[in-house]
Amino acid sequence: MQPWNVQIGVNPLSWMNDDLPALGGDTPLSTALREGAEIGYAGFELGNKFPSDPAALQALLADYGLACVSGWYSGHLAQSTVEAEVERCSKHLEKLHFNSCKVLVYGEVAGSIQGCRGTPLSKRPRFTDEAQWSAYADKLTQFGAHLKIRYGITLAYHHHMGAYVETPQDIDTLMALTNPECVSLLFDTGHAYYGGAVDPVALLRRHIQRVAHVHCKDVRARVIQQARNERLSFLDGVLNGIFTVPGDGDLNFFAVLKTLHEGGYEGWLVVEAEQDPAVAPSYAYAKKGYDSLRSIVNQISAVRVQPAEEN
Repeated sequence: MQPWNVQIGVNPLSWMNDDLPALGGDTPLSTALREGAEIGYAGFELGNKFPSDPAALQALLADYGLACVSGWYSGHLAQSTVEAEVERCSKHLEKLHFNSCKVLVYGEVAGSIQGCRGTPLSKRPRFTDEAQWSAYADKLTQFGAHLKIRYGITLAYHHHMGAYVETPQDIDTLMALTNPECVSLLFDTGHAYYGGAVDPVALLRRHIQRVAHVHCKDVRARVIQQARNERLSFLDGVLNGIFTVPGDGDLNFFAVLKTLHEGGYEGWLVVEAEQDPAVAPSYAYAKKGYDSLRSIVNQISAVRVQPAEEN
């Protein structure tokens, strides 16, 4: 039996939403950390309620026996310079480095409408020609090289609804134009499906060797179709219940995790699901997500490697 070398972490979105403070905004961080540790999660991604001081963050997580998985960084390279981004990100990177994180979650927010209530996703920004794509890819490659050299951290690019890189075609283009030594992919199952990957596993297989981080987010396909028909904004779709935890929606997580395992992925599997805790109670849903992933990981780890037949 060969255990699969992955860890299961969680994003605090199950308890509190930074973009929609009305969703769990009054929930103390201590509640999320205590419940997450009790459920069995090995670590947390960061959110707005976590300490900004690296040592204070380390001490807080240690109190609960948790690791710092990584943290979202709101990037502006689509409309800014590499030099400005290096300066803007330095404190965040120092915090991640101090806490032994291996990846930076890079989310492009320049021009993004992901946080704009009432603005349909069709209004998202787009690169209109090859020159714009190439210029952006070059800046990402340079920025990713800086992260590797200065901090030993990998840039994990988060494709996201409402931003420049949303669709499978966008992801294909970005991966083709960036240097694989400097830019990796954060594969988000929920955003992949919502972005147009009817079969997220097929998209994952195309880029499996570039995946450095994984967000495990389930979807309610019916609600996504409704959101598309009604031209809803990203946040309005979240409020309607587009996303949920693994095991509670329509995605085949066994196929996703099997593909990751076969591709040699070793890293974090992060449960992340923007929901209203008043509708989807935090503890119950966080536990469902953990239990679903743990069961699949255990099944995959239990498969014995068959010895090669002797000639």
